[in-house]
Amino acid sequence: MTRRIRTLTRDGLTFDVLDEGPIEGDVVVLLHGFPERATSWRHVAPLLHAAGLRTLALDQRGYSERARPSGRRAYRLTELVDDVAALIERVGGSVHVVGHDWGAAVAWGLAARRPVLVRSLTAVSVPHPAAFQKAVLTSPQGLRSWYMLLFQAPYVVELAARRRGGPFDLGLASAGMTREEVARCRREVVDTGALTGGLSWYRAIPFVDRELATQHTTVPTTFVWSDGDTAIDRRGAELTESYVDAPYSFVELAGVTHWIPTQAPEQLASAVLDRVWSV
Repeated sequence: MTRRIRTLTRDGLTFDVLDEGPIEGDVVVLLHGFPERATSWRHVAPLLHAAGLRTLALDQRGYSERARPSGRRAYRLTELVDDVAALIERVGGSVHVVGHDWGAAVAWGLAARRPVLVRSLTAVSVPHPAAFQKAVLTSPQGLRSWYMLLFQAPYVVELAARRRGGPFDLGLASAGMTREEVARCRREVVDTGALTGGLSWYRAIPFVDRELATQHTTVPTTFVWSDGDTAIDRRGAELTESYVDAPYSFVELAGVTHWIPTQAPEQLASAVLDRVWSV
């Protein structure tokens, strides 16, 4: 009998998992971004369940209370990818993978490092890492990514986030989060002590595996991008197709900000289902 997965243990870390939907349905692994948790999929997951799919939404490294190792190196992309691979191996077989923001970066890395585990990939907001790197050099993407440099400084963002309504909250609002979404981020990330873990993903960027970041994707892929995204320039979205050596679709959402899973769940679920049913 198939059983629900509530936690995942890997290398002494214990991750929380939201396992929902028809227990015998095809599995979709949902990977959240920064600064959110598995609950960022709360509007998308029920739409996938209605289509007969089972979803596993992972509270990733640095976010799950019992999976917050110290030190930047513990948050290298290879470690983040291997966490998800362990979850999929626990399920058995291959699954559909959907990732938003940093979750998309992990999904791209998983498809490159362990393609046999990925039946299909839907990357949301963040393009293929090689396309992103090229966009940094050839478009306004470099300017849009200024905050990544700020995040490298120890304690600066953590201190700014202490005051409600302060610079951290205002930054999220300027990126398109609604007041309710900012409040949820504060409750689930800042108030639970998960912020440093989330920032550690950025602080581990200097240790990225260059080969992993440039490897082409060989699994059926959909990339979903929104033209109201203040963090991700169109150039990276346009370049992504050239790094996918498999069936590929690009879905552009008009008038939507970076926070697609919470602000355009129906459109995102439709894109995911189109990809899932195509393989």
